Amino acid sequence: MSEKKETQQFPMYKGKPLVRCGDVIYYGSMKDKYVIKMEIKSKKTVQDMEVADKVTVQLMYTDPNIRSRKQIVKSSEKEGLYLAMDIADAWLTRALAE
Repeated sequence: MSEKKETQQFPMYKGKPLVRCGDVIYYGSMKDKYVIKMEIKSKKTVQDMEVADKVTVQLMYTDPNIRSRKQIVKSSEKEGLYLAMDIADAWLTRALAE
């Protein structure tokens, strides 16, 4: 009898993992130099469904030796998750290309 290993697969967006914990979504791999943190600040109801309204986007260093205040490289607030994901992908792609 062969035993299958269970590996946790995260949803992917443009080849990078998305990890959600409550109203916080991390985009990118913690193995890389940078990751994006998106925090849903407010929600609105659209056709009986709750959707993100205001989302804070932060490009952050993943190095645990850097103090938390120094980890944030860029920050912005966007209207809706679509615009937040759009800027998150652009920032992360540029940062990882350096």
